[in-house]
Parts: sequence; structure tokens; C-alpha cells
Amino acid sequence: MKNYVVVGGGIASLGCIDGILENDREGRITLICGEDRLPYSRPLISYYLEEKTTLEKMQYRSEEFFKNNNIEVKLGVHAEKIEADTVVCDNGEKVAYDKLLVATGSSPFVPPISGLDSVEKKFTFMTEADALALEAAIDKDSRVLIVGAGLIGLKCAEGIADKVSEITVCDLADKVLSSILDKDCADLVKEKMEERGIKFMLSDSVEKFDGGRATMKSGGTVEFDVLVMAVGVRPNLTQLKETGAEINRGVLVNDKMETSLSNIYAAGDLTEGMDISSGTEKVMAILPNAYMQGFCAGKNMSGGDCVFDNQIPMNSIGFFGYHIMTAGSYDGELYEEKSGDSVKKLYVKDNRLVGLIFLGSVDKVGIYTSLIRNKTPLDTIDFEKIKKNPSLLAFSQNYRRKNLGGVL
Repeated sequence: MKNYVVVGGGIASLGCIDGILENDREGRITLICGEDRLPYSRPLISYYLEEKTTLEKMQYRSEEFFKNNNIEVKLGVHAEKIEADTVVCDNGEKVAYDKLLVATGSSPFVPPISGLDSVEKKFTFMTEADALALEAAIDKDSRVLIVGAGLIGLKCAEGIADKVSEITVCDLADKVLSSILDKDCADLVKEKMEERGIKFMLSDSVEKFDGGRATMKSGGTVEFDVLVMAVGVRPNLTQLKETGAEINRGVLVNDKMETSLSNIYAAGDLTEGMDISSGTEKVMAILPNAYMQGFCAGKNMSGGDCVFDNQIPMNSIGFFGYHIMTAGSYDGELYEEKSGDSVKKLYVKDNRLVGLIFLGSVDKVGIYTSLIRNKTPLDTIDFEKIKKNPSLLAFSQNYRRKNLGGVL
């Protein structure tokens, strides 16, 4: 009977457990979860603040799931050290493993800004605990400064927009969502958020704090009551670095999710892998990839033969009902459609669809993402028809059966 140990309480860990259970229901699974509650969907914390969901509904699996599958869950416990066949926890406990998944995710990056210690109410925005602390600190008269106009910062702004009096978002970049949108699409998103009263200071950053005042590099000042730092995240690599695993920006994994160390796998935000849309190695800290990586790792840990070799950056998100879908890379010939505040951009390179940006209407976008993931040669399909009207009928029956889940 194998001992499986899974370190981390996110979606990659649950993917791993699912993968293990498909092959082995006799083995012992131990989940070491740093937070003091069962794994939940972190992207939903903004919806919790909007009162669109509850803490209970955010939970991925029930307690019964873990009990029924004989999974031992250690809540509020951190893996302090990884040894050749043992995980040493911060409570002194040692957990033996035959196969180990490390899915410790990422943590907020907080830059060393002068005077940050003088800010009384300051928060990050990644976990349920962050959301609860922020919720307790704000009221209808609060002025909130959010440093960072990326996905985390903007979702935080959406979550608290109706609970505070004023929100200002600043970012060194000249546009919102700078890692996933081009300038004209970013401007549309910014306009949608400004319609809800959110203010932006772009191409600007905080030089110093003095209590509830931020002095900007532009020379301006912002008065605030609550500060949220949403500059970015960094992979949690401490334990793996000490093991001697091969690490670049993230821990390097192959398409079986194996690290350079025997019997140790990794999945999720801390991994670095191949982006097939651009042909480059990168960290792709997004939820769909994390689950698929974890599932692949779990299958292989339990004796299967699984590869995850079609990883791409992909984001599906919305702000105040305005939907955004991005995938792949934007290095290629552009096909574009615009209608009102809806935008469709497709990027083609070397006879393949390599990237897309959709704003507003995201209907049937899954057809395009499947083309990117499958690296489909465009001369084998009626792409002229598909790029204007993404109907499944434009694909051959054989292609639909092989690549689109058997849709006929």
C-alpha cells in the first residue's frame, strides 16, 4: 500500500487526489493544508465580499468526500522541510511518503515601500482570511487605495465597490491588466470600472507612505483609510529549494509533472513549464492549468501514464458583468472584430491559432482555445469560416470525435 502525501490546499492538490483515486483506492493519502479550513476556491473571495456566494459554497469538496476516500487532512499545518521519504511539518510531525506532490502555490509580493509600516490598516488579497480581514476593516465611509491594477487588484476593487465610499487603484504600468490585455482592450475594461466610480492612477506608483497618506512618484498624494497591496505574487519555493530541485523562476517539471527529484512531483503556481502557444518556458499561475497539472501528477504517482503537454496561459474573468477571456500568446497576424463594447481578437502564426482576446461576448470561445491547445494546423479546417462563425459544423466529423469530446 502506497503512502501519498499532497502538500498544499488548492485546486492543484485536489486534481492530484482525483488522479490518484482513479488508479488507486487502497493507498493512503495525506493532505497537508496550511490554511485552517478545507480547500476552497480562492478566486471566489471577491464574490464573497459582493455577497454573491458564501464561505460554505466556496469549498471545493465536502468533509464527507475526504472521509469517504480515507484521506487524512491536516489543517493549519505547514510543510517545513522535505526529506528523501518524509515531510517534516512545522508542528514537529513527520509524514512518510512513497510519492509526494508539492503544490504550495504562491504568496503575495509586497515591495519594500518607505513608510509601509506606518499604515495601520493594510492587507493583501489572496485568501479567505484576507477577505475576512478586509471586510472587517471597511465601512461605507472608507477610502481605499489598491496598489496594483492586475487581476487581484481589480477583483478586490469589484468586491468592495458597493461597501466603501472611494476606491483608487494605482499601477506603474500604463494600463490595467497589463499582463493579459493590449492597450485598447485594457482601456475598455478601465472605462467599465470607472463607470462604477473606481479611480485610476496609471503610469504611477507609491514612493512613500505616511500613515493614511501615499505620496506618488508623480508628486501627487492619495489620502486613504485602508490599503490593499496587490502588486503580484511569487511562487512558494522554499521547501523545494532546500531539497536541491531544479528551479528557475519556478520549479521545473516535465510533462508528467515530475521534478528533478525522485518520487517528487509539483503542480500549480510554483511550477514552470512549456507554453505551447509561444514555445517558451514560463510560470503560468492560473487555475485550469493547476487542476490539470495536479490530475496528471496524481495519475502518474499512482502508476498511470499521463502527460500534460498542452499548457497555455488562459484567463476567464469578469468585472461588474463585463466578461474577459484571454488565451495563448499575441505574437502573430491579427484578425479582429469589434461591435460596441465587444471585441474579438485572434492571433495566427505558422498555420496555427496561437492566441485570443475576447471582451464582452465570450460565446463559443472554447472552440478557439481547443485549436490553440491542440496546435491544430489551420489548413486542415475551414478557418475562414470558423474565425467569423465558430460553429462545430466547420470541423470534420473525425476532428470533432478526436479533439472535441466526441461532439458529432
